[in-house]
Amino acid sequence: MKALIAEYTMTREPACAEEGRAMLEVLSASFERCGYEVLTPEGDDFSEEIRRLAPLCDVGLVIAPDPLLAGFSATLEHLTNNIGCGSMSVAVCANKLRAKTVLAKHGVPVPELMTAGLRIVKPIRGYGSAGVRLTDEPAGEVEFGERFIEGEHISVSMVGSRVVGDACDNYSGDPPLLLAVNRQTISQGPDGQIRYLGGETPIDHPRQDEIVATAALALNRLGCQGYTGVDMVVADHCYVVDVNPRITTSLVGIAACMEEEIADVLVNASHGRGPGSVHLSGSVRFDTHGGVTRL
Repeated sequence: MKALIAEYTMTREPACAEEGRAMLEVLSASFERCGYEVLTPEGDDFSEEIRRLAPLCDVGLVIAPDPLLAGFSATLEHLTNNIGCGSMSVAVCANKLRAKTVLAKHGVPVPELMTAGLRIVKPIRGYGSAGVRLTDEPAGEVEFGERFIEGEHISVSMVGSRVVGDACDNYSGDPPLLLAVNRQTISQGPDGQIRYLGGETPIDHPRQDEIVATAALALNRLGCQGYTGVDMVVADHCYVVDVNPRITTSLVGIAACMEEEIADVLVNASHGRGPGSVHLSGSVRFDTHGGVTRL
């Protein structure tokens, strides 16, 4: 069996390369333990490498910045079994303003839009914390502002059930699988820039049920499948601030605690046979450089 794991940033986005390498290494090791030969892109043309390698593989997964991910995923899912999120949902999530509008329409708490005053300003088509800042200055042409909410920075890592692809054969209707609730480590620079530094996983939060239910609702309303990370600020409500329809850095920590192989979880979920739960042992702190420390 062969698996294509196509990670974009390692040779193309220096600011995110270490995170990308950490995610690739965790996934590659898991697939190899499950008996797969792992193939990765080598050439300069990332799309062409997907076209070359995907037909040789039984499964494929793309990890790339949100604005680019939909196109790469669309290429992949026509050539092999895409065990990540479908390209249509990826495209919706990549437009942060559109995703926010969809979530608000369906009763998911999100920070309200603001056009003036001290607020969070972020790119409409950004990824990670790049370009996200606390400011009272005007937003740029391709940016928007939303209310700054004081609270706990939490993320939820889930695996959505099959909703596209061979849906007639593989769609199960199962709820998303919870992998872990994670505490995020966030810093704010003197210029207001927000940076994601890693976090702690798994955590047991006093509002765990509300957090998980909110994340599942967001995932389902946006049609995500495969590994999905839902970022939120927990305050008077659990406010969803971003939905990432892809592997996130949290997996580096989760994999260090999880008894199951993430490769098995993702492949089985893509066929509608995902587990009902996973087993986590202990907790870890992880960073954006691939470092993991047992707590």
